[in-house]
Amino acid sequence: MPYFDAASAAPLHPVARQALLASLDEGWADPARLYREGRRARLLLDAAREAAAEAVGCRPDELVFTPSGTRAVHAGISGALAGRRRVGDGLVVSAVEHSSVLHAAERHAAAGGSVTEVPVGRSGAVDAAVFGEALAPGTALACLQSANHEVGTEQPVAEVAESCRAAGVPLLVDAAQSLGWGPVEGGWSLLAASAHKWGGPAGVGLLAVRKGVRFAPQGPSDERESGRAPGFENLPAIVAAAASLRAVRAEAAAEAARLRGLVDRIRTRVPALVPDVEVVGDPVRRLPHLVTFSCLYVDGETLLHELDREGFSVSSGSSCTSSTLTPSHVLRAMGVLSEGNVRVSLPAGTSAADVDHFLDVLPGVVAAVRERLGAPAAPAAVPAAGSGSLVVDALGRRCPIPVIELAKVIGDVPVGGTVTVLADDAAARLDIPAWCEMRGQEYVGEEPSEGGGVAYVVRRVA
Repeated sequence: MPYFDAASAAPLHPVARQALLASLDEGWADPARLYREGRRARLLLDAAREAAAEAVGCRPDELVFTPSGTRAVHAGISGALAGRRRVGDGLVVSAVEHSSVLHAAERHAAAGGSVTEVPVGRSGAVDAAVFGEALAPGTALACLQSANHEVGTEQPVAEVAESCRAAGVPLLVDAAQSLGWGPVEGGWSLLAASAHKWGGPAGVGLLAVRKGVRFAPQGPSDERESGRAPGFENLPAIVAAAASLRAVRAEAAAEAARLRGLVDRIRTRVPALVPDVEVVGDPVRRLPHLVTFSCLYVDGETLLHELDREGFSVSSGSSCTSSTLTPSHVLRAMGVLSEGNVRVSLPAGTSAADVDHFLDVLPGVVAAVRERLGAPAAPAAVPAAGSGSLVVDALGRRCPIPVIELAKVIGDVPVGGTVTVLADDAAARLDIPAWCEMRGQEYVGEEPSEGGGVAYVVRRVA
C-alpha cells in the first residue's frame, strides 16, 4: 500500500531502527551518573548531540533534545520572548507557520503581548522586504519556517535573517520539514525540528539556540539539557534520531533529485488528467518530495476515503477533513482553492510505479466523487436570454456544494448578470473567489445575509 504522507510522519529509517535496538541494550542508564553504565549512556548522548549539531550547523552545546518538535517550538518561543522582555513584547510570524508556532503566538497575545502576522502570496512565500518592514521597534522575536508543511514552498530564510540581524531581532526557524534534506542557510538564531519528519522515532525534537541569544527557559527546570528540556532523556530514541538524521543526509542529494522528478510528474500530469484542478505552492522553490493540489467540485473527506480504498495514504487541508470545519490556515492565507485538497508527500524509496499507479487511479476517483455530488460536467453554456440576477440558497450546506450550485446556474444569467450565493460554510469565503479565478468570472465581494451566513456575489463575464 503506497504511503504518500511523509510530511506528517516519515517511515522509520532502517538505521534508526538499528540504533534504537542497540541503544536499548547500551543506553538505558542515567547519563548524569558517574558509574560505568551512566558513563556509557553519557557517551551515547554526547555522540548523538554532536551528530545532530553537525547536521543542524551549530555547536553541540547550543543544541538540546526535547520530547517533540512542538515542545521545541514552544520552548524556543517562550524562552526567547522572556529573555528579551526588556526589548519589548513584539512577536512577528508568517501567516503560514505551523500550528505549534501560531498556538504559541495566540498564548503570547492572550497574555498581553503583541503579535504581527506577515501575509504570503499565492505561492505561500513571504516577501522578505515585507517581513523586514514588520520588524518594528520593540520586536523581541521573529519566526519563519524554512519550508511549508502543507504546500512545500521554501521561505526566503537567508534574506529574512539578514533583515532580522540588521534590526537586532533573533529569528527562530521551524525546520521540521526541511532539515532532513539539508541545513538551513542564513544567520538564524534559534532552530526547532522533529525527528519523526526525517525518519527518526516519534517523541524526539531538537532545539538549537545560538550563543549570544538572550534566552530564559520558562517553567520548572533541572540540570538536564541545559535546563531547557527538563526530565529524563529518552536516550534510545535520541540516539536513533541522530543516527537517522545523519543517514538521510548522506542520501539526501540523490534521493531529492529522484523524488523531485516524480513530484514534477504529478504536478504536470494531474492537471492534464483531471479537469478543474489547481496545483498550489511554488513550482520551483519547494521541497523535493511534496506536492499539493485542489480539485474543484470535490468533497475532500470523501476523496481521501476513496483514495485510501484504492490503497493510497494521502493528507488534505480541506475543511471537511478537519475537526475545526474550517479550511487549512495555509490555504486560506494563500487565497487558493481548498475544496478537494490533496497533499502528496513521498517518502524515501517511493517507486515510479507507485506514482504512475496513483496517476492512473486519481482521475476515476475524482470523477466518481463529482458525479456523486452532482457536479457540472462542463462549464455552463451561454444562454440566449435569462434573468439578470439569481440567488442560490446554500445555507446549511458544506463546501463544495455552494460552489457546485453556483456552477450550475452561472449560465442562467447573461454576461454582466450576477449570482448571489448564500452560504454559512467558512470554506466558501475561499472557494468561491478561487472558482471565479479558475472560471474567468468576476468575484464582486461579500456582504452579510439577512437570513444568516454570508452573501457572495459573482458577476458573469465569460
